[in-house]
Amino acid sequence: MTEPDVLAAFEGPAPQADLLTRNEASVYLAELGIRLKPASLARMWSTGSGGPPCRHIRSKPFYPRDLLRDWAQRQITAVRTGARAAAQARRRG
Repeated sequence: MTEPDVLAAFEGPAPQADLLTRNEASVYLAELGIRLKPASLARMWSTGSGGPPCRHIRSKPFYPRDLLRDWAQRQITAVRTGARAAAQARRRG
């Protein structure tokens, strides 16, 4: 690969400046209203439980800021006044 080819590989939707570490992602999510510790982000990744998407550079995870923001927006629901009827029925037994 020539040098321009290598540089072109880093261009695209997530430039290096927009990649956040787990600690930075945790702080950024808190600013968006979602409080998750870095350890929680790690657990979500390792268990595949619907956490935010991330990229790995070698073995270190980085969260693209735009994908993190999109994921956070999908997690926040509209204002609710109570539990759904199905959830209430399960609680009553």
